[in-house]
Amino acid sequence: MQPITTIVLLLALLTPAHAQELSEDVAGTYQLAQAEPDSRAATGGAQTLEDILARQRGEEIDDTFRRTATGNPDSAAGIASQLGTLGGSSDPELWRALRYGTADITVSSGGPEARVLMQDGGMKWLAFREGPLSTVGAGALGGTLVLLLLFYMMRGRIQIDGEKTGRTVTRFKAIERFGHWLMAGSFILLGVTGLVSLFGRKVLIPSFGHEAFSTMAIASKWIHNNVSWAFMLGLIMVFFMWVMHNLPNRTDIRWLAQGGGILSDGVHPPAKKFNAGQKLIFWSVILFGASISISGLSLLFPFELPLFAKTFSILNATGLPQAAGFGDLPVMLAPHEEMQLAQLWHSIIAFVLMAIIFAHIYIGSIGMEGAYDAMGSGEVEEQWAREHHSLWLEEVQSQKGAEPDGKATPAE
Repeated sequence: MQPITTIVLLLALLTPAHAQELSEDVAGTYQLAQAEPDSRAATGGAQTLEDILARQRGEEIDDTFRRTATGNPDSAAGIASQLGTLGGSSDPELWRALRYGTADITVSSGGPEARVLMQDGGMKWLAFREGPLSTVGAGALGGTLVLLLLFYMMRGRIQIDGEKTGRTVTRFKAIERFGHWLMAGSFILLGVTGLVSLFGRKVLIPSFGHEAFSTMAIASKWIHNNVSWAFMLGLIMVFFMWVMHNLPNRTDIRWLAQGGGILSDGVHPPAKKFNAGQKLIFWSVILFGASISISGLSLLFPFELPLFAKTFSILNATGLPQAAGFGDLPVMLAPHEEMQLAQLWHSIIAFVLMAIIFAHIYIGSIGMEGAYDAMGSGEVEEQWAREHHSLWLEEVQSQKGAEPDGKATPAE
């Protein structure tokens, strides 16, 4: 009868009444945990599942409950002899101190960056670099090329409308052309090598293999770092040579109102040495180029030129971030976060400037007849100058007059 008794007892335990009591107990425990989400009673003060899910969704969470949970070193004397302790701190507490930069770390050399052993900002940087930066940047460049192609198909090449005179006018001196091509040539090299660094792993490795990409990546890094100095020199030269000619004036309003004559044949609004479109290109190159150069210097000399904490502090004082809904920008940044932000900003502005330069290259080459001559030989057809820069041509002819060989000298 012993086995029969055992079976009866098991069946009794598995009756619906006992199962209902068990499920009620489980539900009650779950409801208790749900009733106090803020007190963290269900986790003993540790992070909850909702914390983990919120971080995975990219949401900001209040992590003060564990930011300061880094142990009590003062208690080390009393428990140092106990098995399994680390001087008053457990393993999780030590890792939290390392993560939030509060651990007492002694290094033999290096600055503040050498004492940062862990910072999770790198994951956000990597996600943005491989996600929005790459996709939006590539889309901006590709979209610009498509728009230029469509414009060319609809408008065609802008021809010289009037009869050519056979006489030329000196548009740019040799030193001006040197500064332009120094900046332009170096920017093209910087753009290509920068794209190799950003897209090389996704594009070049599948196409050419790891060894070939390694060679190209090393070469691109060397070229990028050294050619940057030529770009900055050209930027400075162009600024001082042309800044006075690129100050806005009333003729720019008329030029913009007529679309620069680019959209229709026979429309030629007056302009001085630089029209409103060229002025927009000039100031875009100067401002974006200066920003790229400053962030590039920060990357060339790591941890020596932090930019963003001070910039964020100034912006917070103006109230602009708060008015835009961003709240206060962070003013306490780890050295590595400074470098990550510098790299992202450097890339974002570079994409914007490359898209602008695409349009500049188009109009200065296949987009307009005679435009390339200005930076090629420096001499432009007189009729071209009359149609696109009539006020400048009048200044040239009134101040210097025509030379016997049919050329006119430029206005100073």
